[in-house]
Amino acid sequence: MILDKIIELALQEDLSLGDITSDTIFTPQNKAKAVVRAKEDLVLCGMEIARQVFRAVDFNVQFTALKQDGDEVKKGETVLELEGTTLSILKAERTALNFMQRMSGIATASRAFAAIGKKYGVMIVDTRKTQPGLRRLDKYAVRIGGCRNHRISLADSVMIKDNHIAAAGSITAAVQKIKAVIGHTPKVEVETTNLEEVQEALAAGADIIMLDNMTPAQVAQCKEVIAGQAIIEVSGGINAQNLEEYCKVQPDVISMGALTHSVPAKDLSLKIVQYIG
Repeated sequence: MILDKIIELALQEDLSLGDITSDTIFTPQNKAKAVVRAKEDLVLCGMEIARQVFRAVDFNVQFTALKQDGDEVKKGETVLELEGTTLSILKAERTALNFMQRMSGIATASRAFAAIGKKYGVMIVDTRKTQPGLRRLDKYAVRIGGCRNHRISLADSVMIKDNHIAAAGSITAAVQKIKAVIGHTPKVEVETTNLEEVQEALAAGADIIMLDNMTPAQVAQCKEVIAGQAIIEVSGGINAQNLEEYCKVQPDVISMGALTHSVPAKDLSLKIVQYIG
């Protein structure tokens, strides 16, 4: 249902008023074959949503996948073949490619980041810094690449952040209010920015302590203080250039907004390869 709505909105951007170019040049009797090729090395993602885009435009378009989500694809390789009316292929082209390019970009970055985390035994996860309306697709692409998902929505877990703490008055007050209501089963995560806040979060009974925008040296210092009493998550300003330095400290989890908020799309293109009347 959510995927159908995403596809519907995306197609409306292109087709709500028709396709003046294709509708003028072609008729429903014109048929074609097309392929989608990678224009750079990438980890492929988005094949199923691309298939559904073409089906939404024209159920009769034949969609033949030659690669699957998660496959490492080399520049120049063909990932899928299409056959159907020229009109339908051209009308679905950009929407399908937009999904595939963004999702493949995220999956490719995720594959590289997961490899670094695995080297040091650190779990790499995403954040909610996703494209509005596309969170489930972004987070699916993260999993395809090999990293894990953090919260999908605010209902998924307890995370006491800086503004909760400011409004509640203190870390202790916020944790106490949460624990008085939610019971013993959910874990309570608290965001901290310095050693004093870490100590307060420990004393208040936090299950997970997020070390936010700290240097690797500060993370190491806080890790000594936490000493296994809580799960350690590191976040804030972590990217491809500094990830390994944080992994060397071996926190339990590193969360990266860079997995989704600023990953460049990967380049794929659709080409008509045969006209059939």
